Amino acid sequence: MKKKEKTILLWLTLSLFAAAGIVPTGAQNAKPAQGLRSPDVVFVPTPEEVVDAMLKVAKAGKGDIVYDLGSGDGRIPITAVQKFGVDRAVGIDINPERIQEAVANAKAAGVEGRVQFLNQDLFQSKISDATVVTLYLLESLNIKLLPKLLRDLRPGTRVVSHAFSMGGWKPQQALNVDGRMVYFWVIPEKGSAEYKAALAASKG
Repeated sequence: MKKKEKTILLWLTLSLFAAAGIVPTGAQNAKPAQGLRSPDVVFVPTPEEVVDAMLKVAKAGKGDIVYDLGSGDGRIPITAVQKFGVDRAVGIDINPERIQEAVANAKAAGVEGRVQFLNQDLFQSKISDATVVTLYLLESLNIKLLPKLLRDLRPGTRVVSHAFSMGGWKPQQALNVDGRMVYFWVIPEKGSAEYKAALAASKG
């Protein structure tokens, strides 16, 4: 293949990724998706001991697909693959700078083949294949997100939040990790009493 043809093929490939909001870990010069709103929260890194606690309480491991909603520098997806051996991890963040940082971190950790970062609005992203979902947002955002979690995730999917609860939906576990709270839930069967309680909590 001629050099010009290779260049055109690469450009077309990266354009398709960008259109989908996908930033391949090996293409750090690809532009993230444009036209997204401003971030809802300022990025604050989750301490490594809290990352470990979140993944441990969720019993993340082989066979799991972890989604981190608001993934920042990518440390939770990277740790999930590198340390806990999950099959695949996806980080979603609305801030393109965080996506680029996460891409670089995944490459440095040598896990770029099993970690994907999407420059998307987490309220609009497809998350239905997740078996574990991690969050570090605000309680108000967790509550706003709750209807989507209940609608899109399969029963049995594990949800873990650093620092913030889901309002009236009581967690199955609440852990104190060096002064930082970690909350854990499991998506209930639709129509169950637990599901109805969670749905009611999402309405305030």
